[in-house]
Amino acid sequence: MERLNDKNTFRAAVASLRIKLIDAYIIRKFLGTFFFCLVLILILAVVFDFAEKIDNFIEKEAPVRAIVFDYYMNFIPYFATLFAPLFVFISVIFFTSKMAVNTEIIAILNCGMSFRRMMWPYFLSALVIAIFTFVLTNFVIPKSNLIRMDFEDKYYRSSARKVTVENIHRQVFKNIYVYMGSYNPLSQRGQNFTIEKIDSGRLISKLSATSVIYDTTLIISDTIINKWTAINFYIREIKDNEEVITKGREIDTTLTINPDDFSRDPGFVGTMTYRELEDYIDLLQLQGSDELKLFLIEKHRRFANPFAVFILTLIGVSLSSRKIRGGIGMNIGTGLILSFSYILFLQFASQFSLKGNLGPMLAMWIPNILYSIIALVLYKMAPK
Repeated sequence: MERLNDKNTFRAAVASLRIKLIDAYIIRKFLGTFFFCLVLILILAVVFDFAEKIDNFIEKEAPVRAIVFDYYMNFIPYFATLFAPLFVFISVIFFTSKMAVNTEIIAILNCGMSFRRMMWPYFLSALVIAIFTFVLTNFVIPKSNLIRMDFEDKYYRSSARKVTVENIHRQVFKNIYVYMGSYNPLSQRGQNFTIEKIDSGRLISKLSATSVIYDTTLIISDTIINKWTAINFYIREIKDNEEVITKGREIDTTLTINPDDFSRDPGFVGTMTYRELEDYIDLLQLQGSDELKLFLIEKHRRFANPFAVFILTLIGVSLSSRKIRGGIGMNIGTGLILSFSYILFLQFASQFSLKGNLGPMLAMWIPNILYSIIALVLYKMAPK
């Protein structure tokens, strides 16, 4: 008997989640308002961006076709996914406030639909946007960012002056460590180079050289090998408790690092698909690179941002479902303050992680955790 009651309860719950006419109405309002707001804001973004960069385009004689297809056709999806949670929040605040002013929310609740059940079409719409954002961010936008950044390097940015990098420490293979006193990206030459092999805390061998020069990149069995030439080298090896010394003018060595690892543009992180990002993080962990935090932050950001769509949707509905004296303007103003504070808090958290001891994963999820609490409080206070 209890099993039968459980089955009936489950069927009733499933039946209550079926898309009804009012659900389709809310989904249409949500997605329609979202894409309308998105188009308007993107038009403004393109206009302001073009006004800022038109002098550079004219000065460097950028082709119209390249401006339209190589730059703006790749700029638009990048900008759209970057601020998707903000656009969702504004959309929810706008159309839900309008429904509240027109007493549609009261009518829905008076017809027997609970406030919790009314959230179902909102979360379905948020799910569509979150999946769309996640797929674009991890698999589509990185490729388009390559084209966009290449265009910016040619027709917008002035030639960046690469400066010498100092005190480079890397782990290139298991138990193998590299040090360079300085490295000049223009000449691709490093000074005061050493490479050490250590096993169980004991030095096995050490190669020292006054300088090292990047030579070529070889591909052996689908593995990329970067060839470096050490100048005026000195090798010290420990064999059977005896020290063997080797000296010479030049010797070739292979490392898992290349010159780009010392002089990458910070935007490089946005040009990698999720799988490429995972592989690169593994390499940076092996090398002990200082850039590791930046890439870990990007990895966790790509999961945290789509999740933020649900949090901001709940906050938006809870705030705007009540008919208040200030009307739509008051709701939109409150919503904008909350949404911009969320973005500001996210930026602060990422900087604390980069410059301090805050873990990248925690830094990216702290804003979601905090605003989830705010969302639940507002949900409890919303009219039922």
